Amino acid sequence: MTPTSTPVPLILASTSPYRRALLERLGLPFSTAAPDVDERPHPGESPADLVRRLAEAKARAVAVKHPDALIIGSDQVACLDDAILGKPGDHHTAIAQLERASGRCVLFLTGLCVLDARSGQTQTLVEPFRVHFRVLSRARIEGYLERERPYDCAGSFKSEGLGIALFERLEGDDPAALIGLPLIRLIPLLETAGLCPLGS
Repeated sequence: MTPTSTPVPLILASTSPYRRALLERLGLPFSTAAPDVDERPHPGESPADLVRRLAEAKARAVAVKHPDALIIGSDQVACLDDAILGKPGDHHTAIAQLERASGRCVLFLTGLCVLDARSGQTQTLVEPFRVHFRVLSRARIEGYLERERPYDCAGSFKSEGLGIALFERLEGDDPAALIGLPLIRLIPLLETAGLCPLGS
């Protein structure tokens, strides 16, 4: 599809304040919508297949009510020893997650989908990002959780905040992927769909 100046509604299929803040960096007008999607993995489904499927499912769920829009869907999991680390939800689970990650590498996989609801065309990908954690004492974990309370974040940290102090190093091509929306990878998908953040 050739890039065009004709405005098309852009919708982020997420109510995450973190993804919203990331997308705002591109300077494009957009709205958000909450996708109604069952996020449970299918039996035998790999983490990469899971995030790819859910990213597209979220976009398609929003497209039902917005058939003329360009829709961005995204989903992320954190993996350690081939097991998925979900959002902790509470202090006890967050402690367990960070103790398990201490001194180790956690793989974050972010599924991304751009759906043109007008044509039904989808573009999907999975972006990996690795976080190498410092060796963390229980006292430092407790201190971090008390200050930032990242209980709604996969892996129990906010990399855009104090969570950066937990890391030894980061490994990946798109730093925004760690927060949940890989902007470097998103831009060419938007351009293919006819929406250019930098103009024509």
